[in-house]
Amino acid sequence: MREITLEELLEAGCHFGHQVTRGNPKARDFIYDARDNIHIIDLAKTKEGLEEAAAFIKDVGSANGTLVVVGTKRQARTIVEEEVKRAPDIFYITNRWVGGLLTNFTEVSKNFKKLQDLLTDLQDDEVKSRYTKKEIGGWEKESQKLGNLYGGVAKMTKRPDALFIIDSHLEDLAVREALATHVPTVAIVDTNADPAVIDYPIPANDDAVGSIKLIVSYIIDSWVEGRELAKKVAASHEKHENDTKVAKPKIKTPKPETAVKKSKVTKSAKTNK
Repeated sequence: MREITLEELLEAGCHFGHQVTRGNPKARDFIYDARDNIHIIDLAKTKEGLEEAAAFIKDVGSANGTLVVVGTKRQARTIVEEEVKRAPDIFYITNRWVGGLLTNFTEVSKNFKKLQDLLTDLQDDEVKSRYTKKEIGGWEKESQKLGNLYGGVAKMTKRPDALFIIDSHLEDLAVREALATHVPTVAIVDTNADPAVIDYPIPANDDAVGSIKLIVSYIIDSWVEGRELAKKVAASHEKHENDTKVAKPKIKTPKPETAVKKSKVTKSAKTNK
């Protein structure tokens, strides 16, 4: 994991907070100053928070855990969709958080199955031939609707092991569901948000494209490193098991001629008597 510099954070605009009047009192610990009625974030705290969050995400990745990236704000959508392409095993939400995704996963996951069934049927000409165009059009609309809601998490089979949230203030419902279900959270926390409800807060500007891009990219890099580490460990274990396999000892059986000779000797001895 590369070390990120204060200069990088400064150039990306991570230090610009919200207006003083919109500030959250609990965020004052990472506010450096206020200029022109705008809070300035302490980039040393940003660096510290980002590195701690990245280390945690790397651990989750190396343990073959699951991660959901939540970035529904306009500035974050494209960035998230582009970055997760580097790690196809990451789940993501870029439209809106669907209530119950964590707190009522069993019921919500039924929609995942419904979406998969619709997509399968729409690709099967034999199935479509048994229905009218109107019915098939209804399937297409329904699959598009479900795809917009669940497309990035439709293959998720259980609650994730961690959430990475861009703008914890905006994604308040996701934060509350994570707290209720004890799912660890990593989040970009601006000066208008409460960092106490996040397990690994990253104090930074959550509106500037440069700030979001830098932080999301760094977190995804950490996840990729964790996954690579998991693959190396698995390959090492497999090699070790192959090297330590002991061949079964061969049981020596007497040759047939030896047995015959012994039989002849025994008969000869009896005749001599």
